[in-house]
Amino acid sequence: MVGVGPGGERDSLARVSIVNAAGNVLLDSFVAQKEPVTDYRTWVSGVTAKEVQGAPELAEVQKAAAELLQGRTLVGHGLSKDLRVLMLSHPRKAIRDTAKFPPFMFSKGGKRRPRALRHLALQELGLVIQEGEHSSVDDARAALYLYQKHASAWERALKTPSGLKQLPTANRPAAKKKRVESYRLRDVQDDPMADL
Repeated sequence: MVGVGPGGERDSLARVSIVNAAGNVLLDSFVAQKEPVTDYRTWVSGVTAKEVQGAPELAEVQKAAAELLQGRTLVGHGLSKDLRVLMLSHPRKAIRDTAKFPPFMFSKGGKRRPRALRHLALQELGLVIQEGEHSSVDDARAALYLYQKHASAWERALKTPSGLKQLPTANRPAAKKKRVESYRLRDVQDDPMADL
């Protein structure tokens, strides 16, 4: 998504990426903007002005996405926002949102909180994503692989009366302490760079 309106506060769909169960790209399209973009959010979205110029209209991309999703299980991270900007709905029973899977969440103040996809991908899969500009294809694949890794437990939980609510949340990862190197004064005689 990119930002439109004053300060780029409103979300506007700028790219849609859908992969299949094997991680192969089925749809990866930029979306033309009807309103002037006030914040491309390139550092997050990976989208620039050049990429949305001449891109298909929202209705065309929306139709293609709807056809691909019809009758299928939709896997992703933070899907409610994605579906909202796509102006699509999907049956709740056919959604697997990695942002809402309790073992991927942490508890804060008695409430379950989602974790960032990049943190889950690194911790669960050993994958580094979202460094620099994001790739929505990489994000889609990461969410898919997270689901696939835990699909058995996930699907088993969905068959019980209390469903996913019975699954425990993960422990909140400890905040990483900033690594502070302490340097002692080095003996000039031992330092080959001292003469430079």
